[in-house]
Amino acid sequence: MELEYDLLVVSAADAGDDDPLFQAGTAAFEAGDTAAQAAALKSHATAVLGYVSDRFSVSSRGAACRPTQVGDATIGEREGVPYADLLLDWTCPERADEHVVRSGLFPDGEGYVKGTKTIVTYEIDGRSGSAALDAANPSFSTAQAWYERFGEFFLLGAEHLLTGIDHILFLLALIAGSRRLREIVLAATSFTLAHSVTFMLAALGLVEVPGAIVEPIIALSIAVVAGWHLWGIWRRGEHATDLETAGRGHFSLDRAGWIRLGVVFCFGLVHGLGFAGALGIDEAWSWTLLWSLLVFNIGIEVVQLTIIAVIFPLLFVLRRRAPKAGLWATGAVSAGVSIMGLIWFVQRISGS
Repeated sequence: MELEYDLLVVSAADAGDDDPLFQAGTAAFEAGDTAAQAAALKSHATAVLGYVSDRFSVSSRGAACRPTQVGDATIGEREGVPYADLLLDWTCPERADEHVVRSGLFPDGEGYVKGTKTIVTYEIDGRSGSAALDAANPSFSTAQAWYERFGEFFLLGAEHLLTGIDHILFLLALIAGSRRLREIVLAATSFTLAHSVTFMLAALGLVEVPGAIVEPIIALSIAVVAGWHLWGIWRRGEHATDLETAGRGHFSLDRAGWIRLGVVFCFGLVHGLGFAGALGIDEAWSWTLLWSLLVFNIGIEVVQLTIIAVIFPLLFVLRRRAPKAGLWATGAVSAGVSIMGLIWFVQRISGS
């Protein structure tokens, strides 16, 4: 099990009324001392194991399996944040071909975090798969159908995009700056291909880029893509949405369109790293995990395409019937998005 260290310390200390764990664990966290962090968990192993085993369980045929900690907790790192690595061995009363896994780790009621997701990848008695658990779906059976497991990851992907305001703003910047249907189609496709590649590579542990680099670039990408449209308005005025001479074909672009497409693709590579970091999976290659990640990505894409299908036609009609109003509307959206992107960029660079 990989659990965020500082969250585990405060939750376990609170649940077990273990103030020394809170004091020692918090001091080690603030000092960035991994040896002291591991020592704090070792000294209070009973409280830590009690918290985890009370909220994460495995059962077989209705009977609870008994967890035993194997070795001492170690400290790892994800996106610059320390994580406690615990190895637990569950002993079940009898052998069975179905197990039920339930998680209630870090619930909203504790008041420390909201909307915790627990990602479980399992291989038990010949059955393997992945599942996403939260307050609405706290448990799963290893005997569940494949479409039930993948349905959870589809919803997780859709929810991630809908709740990720930075990715929503990037998409709005793409829509506002697209002059024709061909541009938004190609831009969305380019963005999808780019972030799908890096998302899969990062989530499978094949590529690793620190969050301290990824997150500021994501914020900067929002400002740049939105600012691109503002630059066009400032430079060309009412002709900002006109196409320059382009090649033949329904999907041909002018020079500005191709440059913008290349910029979107490059930023899409970075956004894929952000998606993977948010999901929090960093495991070696496995087909089970690969399919789960693909379905998570499909959930992201469906929401993305839905947003485009709803907003772009409205914008297209506005531009046709009232060109000036359409230009002002897209300019206002781009200005707001660009400002937010710059604010986030400064905040993420400064660490505030």
